[in-house]
Amino acid sequence: MRIVTKNMVRDGLVTGSPLILGYFPIAMAFGILAKNTGLSLVDTSATSIFVYAGASQFMFLDLVRAGVSAGSIILATFLLNLRHMMMSASVSVNLKEETSRFLPIIGFGITDETFSVLSFNKDKLTLPFVLTVNSVAYFSWISGTAVGYLVGEIMPRSVQDSLGLGLYAMFAALLFPSFKVDSKYLKLSLMAVTVYVGIFNLKLLSSGWDIVAGIIISSALGVILFKEDEAHE
Repeated sequence: MRIVTKNMVRDGLVTGSPLILGYFPIAMAFGILAKNTGLSLVDTSATSIFVYAGASQFMFLDLVRAGVSAGSIILATFLLNLRHMMMSASVSVNLKEETSRFLPIIGFGITDETFSVLSFNKDKLTLPFVLTVNSVAYFSWISGTAVGYLVGEIMPRSVQDSLGLGLYAMFAALLFPSFKVDSKYLKLSLMAVTVYVGIFNLKLLSSGWDIVAGIIISSALGVILFKEDEAHE
């Protein structure tokens, strides 16, 4: 049993190691931006340790700079991360063993990137494997945040700016392949962009609430779009 578990952990390290290349520099960018926003090292590290949601953390900094209330930030973060509930449920269903006690830990460690990696390795989905992949990503993010905060400003400005683009590159790498699978994903993405740009330019809502409204409206329209497409199939 120990040998089997050891092999699962080793497989998890091998499978999850590429995430370090993506997470560490992006986390450094977050640490740099957090310091420039005025957050302390403790607050910045705590955000990565307890929130651990890349896109939401960058959004959090934008909302803090805009002076948005704490309630609006929490609600926007909650809505943006709702997708992780479905991802966690999908992973837990495909696990090969009883893991109910560990589901909260597994759910906390699920991100867009770890979910993508785990989805391509369904035949290896055991508790040690999943926890190892999630841990590799988690500690890469935390350590990258601290390094970015402490030494990021030493880097040339051009390098600092390029680090911030890494988050968008990772999202693109996850999103673009789905366009080839089904055009509905492209339609939904374009619709979400259009909805948010419209809300933002109309300035009907204050900063923070425009993101909340964009998420809700885009999600509702997406449900309608997918239902109509399924009805015609």
